[in-house]
Amino acid sequence: MTTPRHVVVCGAGVIGAAVAYFLSLRGVAVTVVERTGVACAASGKSGGFIALDWCDGSPLGPLARASFALHANLARDLTTDYGYRRMDTFAMAAREKTAIGGGHRAAAPSWLDGAGVVTAELGTPDTTAQIHPARFTTALLDAARARGAVLRTGVVERVVRRDGAARGVQVYGGTLEADAVVLALGPWTSRAARGLNLPTVYGLKGYSVTLAAPDVPPHALFVDYRAADGRAFEPEIIPRPDGDVYVCGMADPQPLPDSAEGVIVDESACDVLARAAGRVSQTLAAARVTRRQACYRPVTADGLPLIGRVAGAPGAFVATGHGPWGMLNAPATGEALAALITGATPPLDLSPFDPARL
Repeated sequence: MTTPRHVVVCGAGVIGAAVAYFLSLRGVAVTVVERTGVACAASGKSGGFIALDWCDGSPLGPLARASFALHANLARDLTTDYGYRRMDTFAMAAREKTAIGGGHRAAAPSWLDGAGVVTAELGTPDTTAQIHPARFTTALLDAARARGAVLRTGVVERVVRRDGAARGVQVYGGTLEADAVVLALGPWTSRAARGLNLPTVYGLKGYSVTLAAPDVPPHALFVDYRAADGRAFEPEIIPRPDGDVYVCGMADPQPLPDSAEGVIVDESACDVLARAAGRVSQTLAAARVTRRQACYRPVTADGLPLIGRVAGAPGAFVATGHGPWGMLNAPATGEALAALITGATPPLDLSPFDPARL
């Protein structure tokens, strides 16, 4: 296979940014086409929690382990501080209106002084860490641009094909020529992939808030929670080094809008998340809500990402559908797909993520 001279990457979320970065390391000219903005959707509104071994026992295990190691390398190699640090991680249980009896089941940090109980230690600084997702995405793309990559604003309408092969994309009615195309548009990938043999990518909506709570230790919390009306969900509470505490965990079946600008934030859902955080810590109960957010994570029918060639369309590749593990698995996805695109052997087996499986 001839190494492509120019690749168009569709989407400036963390997956597209990672693919662009690793292609740039291989000397390939890259144009990233983005409709709204860098990290404007899930890549800017996720928790940024990463784990070494939480995907073990599934096809994602090798991808996750490779990515966890790459995250440590990138934190050293990229010049931007995007909040990478190792964390302790705990499981908790809490209820909105009642206390759980019996006290903590595992050693609990002193700041967890609310009505919740710590039920287990889930990770240590050897196995769990965090990044600030929007800053990480931007750092990857900035590093690619420093090597010549170009960021272009536009709506990818379709992949342009000649003799069946992908040879660019149509943007605002014009054609952006390329030797290869990567579709990394998250839950909007299927809309740009019309006419290609790709399985459907769906959008799963969720809510998050950030709380102003400086000096909270680097302890990630995964909470078994029951609201007063009986709803059960699992908030994730992730303190960040910049003084924000990120809280997510409310799912919503609303359909995917046309673009990230059309995502609607339900204030009441965000308020439920803030109250849940307040049940585990007096510090969080007193904290001011600084952002209320919503986004759609890209998911597939079998829960595994699509990473690889698009069947029947030489030069077309896809990288999406990472669900809750996009931030974790972006580096290994970008490294492996960049190798595949340039005709090298990927450093890990991508066959479990072959789009043709569905």
